[in-house]
Amino acid sequence: MDRIRLKPLLTLSMLTSGMLCSAQAGVATLGIQVKPVVVLDYFDPTVQAEQEHLRTSMDLRGGYAFGMTVRVGITDMITLETGLGSMRRNYDFRITNDTSLYDGIGTVRYTGYELPITGMVYLRLGEHTWMNTALGASMDFYPSDVEAVIEEGSVYIFRRNWAQVSVLGNLGLEYRTPKSGTFYVGATYHRPFNDLALADLRWNYYGPPVARTYTQRVSLSGSYLTVDLRYYFHEDPDRRKLAKRKNN
Repeated sequence: MDRIRLKPLLTLSMLTSGMLCSAQAGVATLGIQVKPVVVLDYFDPTVQAEQEHLRTSMDLRGGYAFGMTVRVGITDMITLETGLGSMRRNYDFRITNDTSLYDGIGTVRYTGYELPITGMVYLRLGEHTWMNTALGASMDFYPSDVEAVIEEGSVYIFRRNWAQVSVLGNLGLEYRTPKSGTFYVGATYHRPFNDLALADLRWNYYGPPVARTYTQRVSLSGSYLTVDLRYYFHEDPDRRKLAKRKNN
């Protein structure tokens, strides 16, 4: 009777192990990725400032990230992932003055670089289909400030720090082909601990009686959500094992 009762438990245990075991311990896989930015009101894409008759605003209009990624299997369930990517954010800025009837609009790009590291766990959904979730951190780098000029105004974006730390989470699905690599689609939420940068929006008044420059400062949030499109090159674990045996 005890053996009969144990059979369903052993079967369930084997099925569960088969669903969870997906990473290949000791195997490194190289991939490339493109991540368009999804603009949502939840992440405050628009910041505004107002002073008497002068109003200014900055609007995140989108952007994209691209780069390379590397996976290293730690166990049969867990993979460590890192890489290097470039992140470009596109902004519209607007300067409006009711007294002079001036209304100017311009665009500006702000580029940074990201060095993430995450721990990833897999769940098997089918013969070649897997779901994974990841959590980790990223070191974000901003090499320079940036400025854009329009007819009667300008915007100057300057970094808060040349490097700062962010947390990130990821959820995705991937299809693993037998010999042609892995195709992945997912989403990533990236949130820095501090504001991305400060932006000085300036309106130039040329008189009369005298010329003056009015400046309003706003903070830019670095939080964003992306749709992740990745491709991982095929890496045969059996070939690695054979190479190790030959070396030994």
